[in-house]
Amino acid sequence: MGHQASPARLVIALSVAAVLAIFLLYTSIAGGGNPSIQPSALARHTGKVQLAGRVVGPVSGDAHASGLRFALRDVQGDRSTAVRVVYRGSVPDLFRAGRDIVVTGRVHSGTFLAEPGTMITKCPSKYSPKKSGA
Repeated sequence: MGHQASPARLVIALSVAAVLAIFLLYTSIAGGGNPSIQPSALARHTGKVQLAGRVVGPVSGDAHASGLRFALRDVQGDRSTAVRVVYRGSVPDLFRAGRDIVVTGRVHSGTFLAEPGTMITKCPSKYSPKKSGA
């Protein structure tokens, strides 16, 4: 006995695949829904955010035990505002004072508690203008 596949099953399967593809495209473009802000704007936000700024020292602590402690200030704009940050987890090799980074987390009692594994360092050579040889 031969059994033919129903065309309705094919249409349903293709429809589900199309909806999933659109959802994946939307979430990749939307960036997951966490706003990216600088330290001077942090006071106006509650909940989980991506904090982007320049590391100001001193950097202290242990990233795996008590937490790495440092401050972040705006890269451009208000450079007088610094936010205390506590980060636990793996630290990129390029992390140090003066480096621009992005971390995800939330404010608790005036300190930004970054989630483990969310620290990303930005490479300054990509963003500085090329010097012309004379």
